Amino acid sequence: MASTERALPGEVSAGEPVGATDVLDVSKAKNVRWVAKLGSASYGNVTVSKGRIFLGTNNATPRDPKLKGDYSVVMALDERTGDLLWQLGVPKLGAGKVSDWEFLGICSSPAVDGDVAYVVTNRSEVIALDVKGQANGNQGPFKDEGTYMAGPGKPPLAVSKTDGDILWRYDMRKDLGVFPHNVTSSSVLVLGDRLFVSTSNGVDWSHRNVPAPFSPALVALDKRTGKLLAEEAVGISERTMHANWSSPTAVKTGKRASVAFGAGDGFLYAFEPKPTVDAEGLSVLKERWRYDANPASYRSVDGKPVAYARRNGPSEIIATPVAHEGRVCVAIGQDPEHGTGAGSLSCVDAKSGKLVWRFDGIGRSISTVAIAGGLLVAADLSGRVYGLDWETGKHLWTHDTGGHIWSSPLIADGKVYIGNESGFLTILSATRKAATVLQQVDLHAPIYGSAIAANGVVYIQSQTHLWAFSKKTGK
Repeated sequence: MASTERALPGEVSAGEPVGATDVLDVSKAKNVRWVAKLGSASYGNVTVSKGRIFLGTNNATPRDPKLKGDYSVVMALDERTGDLLWQLGVPKLGAGKVSDWEFLGICSSPAVDGDVAYVVTNRSEVIALDVKGQANGNQGPFKDEGTYMAGPGKPPLAVSKTDGDILWRYDMRKDLGVFPHNVTSSSVLVLGDRLFVSTSNGVDWSHRNVPAPFSPALVALDKRTGKLLAEEAVGISERTMHANWSSPTAVKTGKRASVAFGAGDGFLYAFEPKPTVDAEGLSVLKERWRYDANPASYRSVDGKPVAYARRNGPSEIIATPVAHEGRVCVAIGQDPEHGTGAGSLSCVDAKSGKLVWRFDGIGRSISTVAIAGGLLVAADLSGRVYGLDWETGKHLWTHDTGGHIWSSPLIADGKVYIGNESGFLTILSATRKAATVLQQVDLHAPIYGSAIAANGVVYIQSQTHLWAFSKKTGK
């Protein structure tokens, strides 16, 4: 969550809503290149590649009249203008809040590799999409987008040039037997010719029972075909406290690569990326090391286990691990519905998994840390942003944004950009000294997505809009 982009805006204004509508008047806004209307629920962050912007949202603001009602949507927008290039409507599972929460939309951040965008859908699928959509014809072996968009048991929808083009799809519920809790939420890691994906396997409505304890929490697929190559087999799902929502990360130490994964049992794992055949003849991801990201006192007191739901009890890992200079850093946290509680941020050796330093002054967090220039910036659900010394973990400063934080901080151009649930984008100075607030601007809707920087523009989505902030404004 750091960028080398320069000349990014340190001051912006977002315009004003027109009456009680979602329409925004940006005629007097400052450093706004454009703003695009999304649905009513947008998570993750956008991905920018070759003039296109990829994101997930819902269908609360229909762009295509043939998609009626509750759909999840993958969108591709024009980078210059924010205009829609194409979209893919993904039907809901119909399972309700237990596995596919109503009106949530796509929660995965798309991963783009060349001319292919990989997305984890609300239906617990991994899909490969042509970045050009149907504009260049229906590519790949998958040819039935009309039936897919209509949903099971319904007549196919007409497919147009502004629809998405599925190259292949892999159904994790069908082929792995996983039970996603509330929603499927993970971003794909592309590493060589393989994809690594968290399955979101978790508990059922009771919050006590894992329906699929022997299904994997992490799998590897062939990026060209979607074929299953390997799965973790170390018992993560059996120990899962809630769900497996973290995204995997590539870790390189010398010529050796590993896949780091923050799991639903509260452990940080490192796996070999190359599949291995185990004693039972199964193709598995071999474990290199594991680290318990929960302090011992969170797990048990006086020899008695502490219940998961307790404020000072153990948590899973939802944030994405960050690999930097031979270390891996990640914080623990829980579903924001569980409220705030005791957290911990660990930084471990990437080769051995041994602890380098730990910071317990942070609350529960679902945010990925940002690291640049010897400064590590982290955020917790309660709304606080922390500056730490990257080498030692020494606490340097704390800033309270005034609203719960789901998103992750971005360090770019000497600034820290972060949004909160109250709808405010806070821009701080990225220094080791006490944090200086450059600006706090109201984006008029909760911000659950994280900011990114690309080609002189800072992109950040609220629940309802995508903003392109730039010193060079356009139409």
